[in-house]
Amino acid sequence: MTISEKVNQSSDRPSDPRNQEVVNPAASPMNGNLATPVNASQFSTTLIGNLSAYRDGLSVTRRGLEVGIAHGLIIYTPFAKLGPLRDTGIANVAGLFSSIGLTAILTATLLLYAASNPPAPSKTITTPNPPQALATRQGWQEYAKGFGTGSLIGVAIACTLVSLLGI
Repeated sequence: MTISEKVNQSSDRPSDPRNQEVVNPAASPMNGNLATPVNASQFSTTLIGNLSAYRDGLSVTRRGLEVGIAHGLIIYTPFAKLGPLRDTGIANVAGLFSSIGLTAILTATLLLYAASNPPAPSKTITTPNPPQALATRQGWQEYAKGFGTGSLIGVAIACTLVSLLGI
């Protein structure tokens, strides 16, 4: 029996370990959308589906607001506590202004992306129902406005907490 005959014979047996692939193409294997045990698991799809960017029933502005608040909370502390003015009395103020500047830059980049007429979000294994409101320029502009507002709120909350707690 030749090697090619052995290969053909083994592909007809489902019990052969070579026929029990771990990675299976979800749609087309050419676009890199592969179902793996990590991204196709119930845990992964539930976790990503509950993120504010993909959760059902949210307006685009609310999505941007939630993402902005999270980023504002995270951005402040490295500027205030790890920046060049960290050992001075104005570290919190410097962190506040630096964070406001960075969130302004991030909001401006989101608005520039909105102006580029972005493509509609694609369906993947982990996001089978992406928000269609982000398929339009107006949707991304609303998202950017919500992000800008939310990030300023997050920075203000973080600055207030750090100042009050004396961290």
